[in-house]
Amino acid sequence: QVQLVESGGGLVQAGGSLRLSCAGSGRTFSSNTMGWFRQGPGKEREFVAAISWTGGTINYADTVKGRFTISRDNAKNTVYLQMNSLKPEDTAVYSCAARAHRSIPVPTTAASYDYWGQGTQVTVSS
Repeated sequence: QVQLVESGGGLVQAGGSLRLSCAGSGRTFSSNTMGWFRQGPGKEREFVAAISWTGGTINYADTVKGRFTISRDNAKNTVYLQMNSLKPEDTAVYSCAARAHRSIPVPTTAASYDYWGQGTQVTVSS
């Protein structure tokens, strides 16, 4: 079992930055592929970024490529999402997810992940 808790969300002006954290529990955290997803108001959940268990393979949605950076610190059981140049359309609840099995390439579909956090709200004002 893996439990995930996100933090770092908040209100920011367009062009600003936020850093989200996802703290995981469980001895297998370092073996988990990790992903970030988001769900905006009136929208379906969408993939944002994912990182392999070693951090050597990363995938981004086209909408965030070049602005967001995913990273992980297995010693701290934590995954991060650095978000720069934020836009109003980035407003959403951001959730981290863990996949029980290793896989390359890292999956981009929500159904591929087994454990989910509660989410943290990110609001970008124009």
